[in-house]
Amino acid sequence: MTVIAIDGPAASGKSTVGRMLAEALDYLFLDTGFMYRAVTLAALWQGIDVMDETAVTTLAHTLDIDIQPAGTATDGRHYTALLNGQDVTWDLRTPAVDANVSQVSQYLGVRQEMVARQRAFGQRGHVVMVGRDIGTVVMTDAPLKLFITASPAERARRRWRDRQAQGHTTDYDAILADVVRRDGLDSGREHSPLRPAAGAVVLDTTGRPPEVIVAEILAQFSVVDDLLA
Repeated sequence: MTVIAIDGPAASGKSTVGRMLAEALDYLFLDTGFMYRAVTLAALWQGIDVMDETAVTTLAHTLDIDIQPAGTATDGRHYTALLNGQDVTWDLRTPAVDANVSQVSQYLGVRQEMVARQRAFGQRGHVVMVGRDIGTVVMTDAPLKLFITASPAERARRRWRDRQAQGHTTDYDAILADVVRRDGLDSGREHSPLRPAAGAVVLDTTGRPPEVIVAEILAQFSVVDDLLA
């Protein structure tokens, strides 16, 4: 089993770096955050209070969540996310989901269910897996662990640009405040807090394009060559 684990805060660039690294290595790319977003979206659609841990956890166990290649889609997606068979790729990136996903992902029962599903993906091997706790919880034996980060201001700018591109009218200062709030929730939660895994290589993407980060990974870490051997 070969898994490259990438963790980091929201909008740090970890998903972009992970996707490009997977393409370079011809690995499967799995952004595990889509699972927590799918649970959040389902709760919002069904009118379930995201503060109700029991209800959200029960819901998480009932959902059919899957990810497939983007195929012939021409809308800029890098994969297709399915919730109970419905394409929700872009629904997962709405401000409403952004505002509530950190709350949902704190719940132990939700995390346990999603981690079990993520490990099943990892068993396939040759996977670049991206999330908040891949190196610390999901795939602790991954031979290469990375922690991708960036300044809050940089991450807020990226999120603002993404939302503008998707047609959402949003305020940069509000996004920055939400980034800082989510950092606090993700780093301070009781279960699987966000932090670099032991032995993880920390990479700061502030002001640096993803191509540079990926080239640095491929050039500097001999373990990648070992994985390909």
